[in-house]
Amino acid sequence: MVIVSVQLIHKNIDTSSLLKSAFKLLEEDVEVSELLRISNTMAVTRLRYNDHGIMHARIVAGIALELLDILMNNNVIPTTLRDGTTKSIEEAKLVVLMASYFHDIGNAVHRVNHEYIGTFLAKDLLNRLLPKLGFADRRVIALRQEIMHAIYATEYNTKCLTVECGVVKVSDGLDMAEGRARIPYRLGKLDMHALSAITIKKVEVEQGTKEKPIKIVVHMDEYAGVFQLEEVLVPKIKTSGIGDYIEVYISTPTRQAKFYPISATM
Repeated sequence: MVIVSVQLIHKNIDTSSLLKSAFKLLEEDVEVSELLRISNTMAVTRLRYNDHGIMHARIVAGIALELLDILMNNNVIPTTLRDGTTKSIEEAKLVVLMASYFHDIGNAVHRVNHEYIGTFLAKDLLNRLLPKLGFADRRVIALRQEIMHAIYATEYNTKCLTVECGVVKVSDGLDMAEGRARIPYRLGKLDMHALSAITIKKVEVEQGTKEKPIKIVVHMDEYAGVFQLEEVLVPKIKTSGIGDYIEVYISTPTRQAKFYPISATM
């Protein structure tokens, strides 16, 4: 069992020299860090949304890599590896890492269509950064396009066509715990999204059953937090392409119940 948090990124890259190098490159690149900073200016300061900056990028990357490991440990093959656009598990994980880190940079232009905008902002970044990781020519193009697909399909209604894309999309919806989704509330945004979000205390991910290997447990003070799951998490799961591998439970101080797929006990 792991708690969705920023610490997960280090757990999931420390055994891979490629992933460590990529993460260092992302963290130290001036253009990348500035795009994430401006994304937060647009989303948090101007629109009073929750965090879309560097902390969110790190959290999503860590949990996405965790979900990919769970799936691979249950004999789910990364799609890019199956189709030959990546040549190793490390490269498939690189797609997940970079797509997670870049998935919200489109907010630096505008919240509307930010997934589409971010896809094309990422193209130039990837053309510049991937060669620094040792890739060239056709390999850069193949990896770039897989990463761009995973960014583009984080949009709610867009279907993910790879497992790698799916784990990025679901992970984007899992960054909802206390201290993260409270930002709009602190700024005075007292709509249902904000009031629902402040009830969520932590999100845990663990190995589930053979049929549903990803078990997500969302801990909340009260059932008002269900709104956050209905409006944010479940729509992303349904178009992730990996929904059949996932179960979501909600846990309150008095009970735990299955939330997705819908349970008769709910």
